[in-house]
Amino acid sequence: MNSSNNQLCSSYASLDDTTFIPIYQAACFCGRVRYEVNAEPVDAKLCHCRACQALHGAPMQWAAIFHKHQVRFTAGTELLRFYHSDRDIKERRLPCKVSCDQCGTPIADEGRRMWLAFPSLFDFDQHAGIPESFKPTCHIFYGQRVFDSADDLPKWLGHKNGSARL
Repeated sequence: MNSSNNQLCSSYASLDDTTFIPIYQAACFCGRVRYEVNAEPVDAKLCHCRACQALHGAPMQWAAIFHKHQVRFTAGTELLRFYHSDRDIKERRLPCKVSCDQCGTPIADEGRRMWLAFPSLFDFDQHAGIPESFKPTCHIFYGQRVFDSADDLPKWLGHKNGSARL
């Protein structure tokens, strides 16, 4: 395991932590990178910024936000690939993009204190559907949208509560 992965593991809950009770599990497409969370998301958003569009090959990115101490890796930390887009380098310089080096799945955006998880990677009960806490509360960077979203969610020009509401 390289030094970035050692630092990563020290930023998150340990497998040895007996007080950590997982609620949800997530995995990349190939299943080699796995993690779990022990809380509901702090928030969930739809991001329309150009970077998210390009990195996800989609008109927007859906993210559920967790504190790092609510996240625990169970497999595949040696396969984590990091990308710091501000400097265009493959390093774990926060904030950064995290993906699986094996299958290429975007796994999360890692911030200094937060983990922006991608809900489509979570193993939700097929019958229960997506938990309410994972449903988006707003659109951010809506000024860069590819198409209009016909919903009643608040739409922000930039970050939620940090920019003009459209």
